Amino acid sequence: MRLFKLKRNNLFPFLRGLEGFGELWGPVRKGRKVVYARAKPEEFDLEALRTIIPAKKFFLPPRFTALKFRDNTWEDDYRPRRKVIFGLHPCEIHALNIYHRFYTRLFTDPYYERSKEATLIVGLSCVPDDHCFCYATGTSTVNEGFDLFLTDLGDRLLVWVGSPRGEESLKLVGKFLEDVEQKDISDYVAWRKRRDAAFKLKVDLDGMPEIVSFSYDSPVWEKMGRACLSCGTCTMVCPTCTCFDLEDEYDLKRAEMHRERFWYSCVFREYSMVAGGHNFREARSERLKLWYTHKLVGFMSEYGAPACVGCGRCVVSCPVGINVISVVRALRQERTTALWTKMEVKDA
Repeated sequence: MRLFKLKRNNLFPFLRGLEGFGELWGPVRKGRKVVYARAKPEEFDLEALRTIIPAKKFFLPPRFTALKFRDNTWEDDYRPRRKVIFGLHPCEIHALNIYHRFYTRLFTDPYYERSKEATLIVGLSCVPDDHCFCYATGTSTVNEGFDLFLTDLGDRLLVWVGSPRGEESLKLVGKFLEDVEQKDISDYVAWRKRRDAAFKLKVDLDGMPEIVSFSYDSPVWEKMGRACLSCGTCTMVCPTCTCFDLEDEYDLKRAEMHRERFWYSCVFREYSMVAGGHNFREARSERLKLWYTHKLVGFMSEYGAPACVGCGRCVVSCPVGINVISVVRALRQERTTALWTKMEVKDA
């Protein structure tokens, strides 16, 4: 992995140079929220911590046409446009690494593969806020899954080259880069210490697979289920959730059909519905248990790490405070002030 430095006043020209690869997207302020949007480098919010919807939307969009049937022929014309995605933080890149393992492990999803091939990933360092807990999940730093990664040291940025595609992109922007010196490395080490000390939200994930498994009949799930709205927000904003559904849309007059693929959620009531109307997870508590068992047990058993990267999106998004932090603390029988633990609601 090669390392260069970039002067601060060359950042925007550097990003404009990357447009030689494809459309430039990055974090843009929208009211009090941040979204990934196509914009000029000057419009990017370099201090943004989390977008509403994660970067997985670039690799498998929330909804797209997977197949078309017309003139008695099936057509697959999903061809994503080439993009440069700037501003992905370490936790977001870790999430994309999970996404990659999921969609290539048994067989490669062709739609994901095309999007991956059409995307240049440019990461950016960050300093945590009160909702970040990626330090606890081991995802506060990243060594793979990006093409370029920028660490902001104030008057300059360190530029890590993480892939052959990143090396190729240097043909577009290499003129802006300089060799690093010992002072740059020393300043980076000092920055890492300050950044690590800035984490305020603490959560102990040690032993969680066993704790979740032993707590399968805990009353915590029922209490959580009575508060849950089954809105699916947690799964839509989660950067590692992969559930999707397919739906055929017919036009009988024109003998045409579209097969639509869209994000889905295991907390939706219909998720576990089968033929005949039987629902294996009718209760909201059972659906929540499924989600957290996958995040904290199933994925860890398979890959050695939880399917949570500590981005904090579930913390800021759930209306009733059901999130990884509050659930872990409740299962560990620790004190939590989450709204769902205080709510008095009728049984589901």
